[in-house]
Amino acid sequence: MSRNKFPPKPRYDPDTGPVYLYGLHTVRAALDNPHRIRKALLATPNALARLRETGEIGNVPVTETTPKDLDRLLGGDAVHQGVALEVDPVARFGLDDIARPRLVVVLDQITDPHNVGAILRTACAFGADAVVTTARHSPRETGVMAKAASGALDLVPMIEVRNLGDALQKLKDRGMRVLGFDSEADAPLKPRDGSQPLAIVLGAEGKGLRQRTRELCDEMVRLDMPGPIKSLNVSNAAAIALFAATAGQ
Repeated sequence: MSRNKFPPKPRYDPDTGPVYLYGLHTVRAALDNPHRIRKALLATPNALARLRETGEIGNVPVTETTPKDLDRLLGGDAVHQGVALEVDPVARFGLDDIARPRLVVVLDQITDPHNVGAILRTACAFGADAVVTTARHSPRETGVMAKAASGALDLVPMIEVRNLGDALQKLKDRGMRVLGFDSEADAPLKPRDGSQPLAIVLGAEGKGLRQRTRELCDEMVRLDMPGPIKSLNVSNAAAIALFAATAGQ
C-alpha cells in the first residue's frame, strides 16, 4: 500500500470524469462484486481497517489519504466516510440475462440519480430481479447514485434498453403483467397475490409515463392517498408499489 497522501486534485465532474464510489456500504458491495472492475481504493487508515473487518480488499491498489483530500476530490457534500473506490461503470445486463423474472422495476426516463439510487435500494430490499432504464434520459452511474443505492447497484441487475416499448413488449411476451403508475389513473393500486410476474413501470415526476409506455401497460393504477397531496416522490411511490406487489407472497 502506498503511504503517500493522495495528491490534491480539482473536484471531478461526475458527468464526464472517472466513476468514484464512496461510503463504506457502497464500497464494500463493489469490492464483493466479482464483475466489478476496480481501479484504485483511496482510504483513510481508519476506513481501511473498517473495510478489512467486513471482508477482503482483493488486489485493488490502495492509497492512504485523508478526509480533507477526499473532500477536495469528491466535493464537500459527499458523505464518503473516509473511503472512495475508482471503478468502471457496473456491467449492464440484457433482458435475456434474467432467466425467469418475477418482479421487474421499469423506469421511464427518470433522470435524477438520487431517485434512481433510492429505487435500486428499494428494489433490492423487495427482491426485484432487475431494474430497467432507458439508454437515453437516464443518469450516468455516479457516486451519488451508488450512495443512494447503499450497495444495491452491485446487487440488482441494471438493464439498459434503447427502446422501452420493445422491452415492455418482450416482458409481456414472457408472461409478465405490466403495471403502470399514474396519479390520475382511474383504478387504485390493490395488493397482488404474487401469482403472476409483474413489471412495475414508473415515470419521471411531472412528466409521468410517456404515451407509448401507457399504451403498452396492461393496467394503469394510482396510489390512493387521503391527504391533500396526491403525488409522491417517485422513489417513495416505488416502495409502496413494490410492497403492494409482494404483500401476498
